[in-house]
Amino acid sequence: MRRILPILTVLGLLAGCTSSGNNQQPPPGLAERGTAVTTAKPTRQDLTNKVSLSGKVTLGPTFGLVAPIDGEVRYLDVKAPTTTPTKPTKVANIWAGGKATAVEVPAGAVFSGRLVDDRSKVTAGMPIVSARQSGYGIVADIDGTQAYQVSDTLQSVTAQIKSGPGPFPCTVLGTLAALPGGTIPEPKAPVNPNPTGSAAPVVQPTQGGQAQQPSEATGMRLVCLGPADAKLINGAAATVEIITAKVTGVLVLPVEAVAGSQGKGKVEVIKPDQTREVREVTLGLTDGKVIEIKTGLTEDETVAVPGPSIPDAKGGVPGGGK
Repeated sequence: MRRILPILTVLGLLAGCTSSGNNQQPPPGLAERGTAVTTAKPTRQDLTNKVSLSGKVTLGPTFGLVAPIDGEVRYLDVKAPTTTPTKPTKVANIWAGGKATAVEVPAGAVFSGRLVDDRSKVTAGMPIVSARQSGYGIVADIDGTQAYQVSDTLQSVTAQIKSGPGPFPCTVLGTLAALPGGTIPEPKAPVNPNPTGSAAPVVQPTQGGQAQQPSEATGMRLVCLGPADAKLINGAAATVEIITAKVTGVLVLPVEAVAGSQGKGKVEVIKPDQTREVREVTLGLTDGKVIEIKTGLTEDETVAVPGPSIPDAKGGVPGGGK
């Protein structure tokens, strides 16, 4: 009996140690014991930034023209044409450093409004003039989630009319930005040759015999023209594919491994000793499946999937984490 008591005492101590060990938290930076971790390593591949938009064929679509440089915009008095212009129409100058840079509405389109006040300070890429295409164009609306994927520098635009012609190259007209309502200034009243008589009436500019109407506000949109031999029907549905940029042999990760999608993001690096480090990386192009990693990571490093959660406004993380 005396021999049994010390043995039971030792077993009780061992059991206490085992139970205590199971309740211990893992060291900081390590996942809990038994947690399955999905990982990914950066790879190199060619990448194309491609966006697909839904659109339709539209008669007389409105598009915008942007300031080509920083400077001061000075509008010209533009007379309403009686026929479709076959040459570009000069509508404004941007003055900078004592030099003027012209802004022209392309042939086949007419001036339809000023988007900023005369002699305003403008920056390159800012919409300053609205114009209306004479004839058919393809209009594709762009929502907020696509705004940063679509830039003013477009390598190629292709359109396909549903159950119709295409695919074919589509020439982009003007800017892709949302446009405020355009204004058309009243023409200056002619000098009255008879000072004692009544002033001559002010006549609104006309286009095709009707008063010229200023353009209405638009959402963010892309307007492009198909080839002359493509048969277009007003209102027909279309798909527009945009390629904004291409890169070759760049470092990429699955988009699920990265928190963020523009400019800068974060990844969770798993080190050889299994500790973790949240690291900031510089991001580039994405095709929706992978995203370019410009700086912050090397090919021989491993990251966790999914990427780190970004705290919400209350300090928590999506999904209820803290």
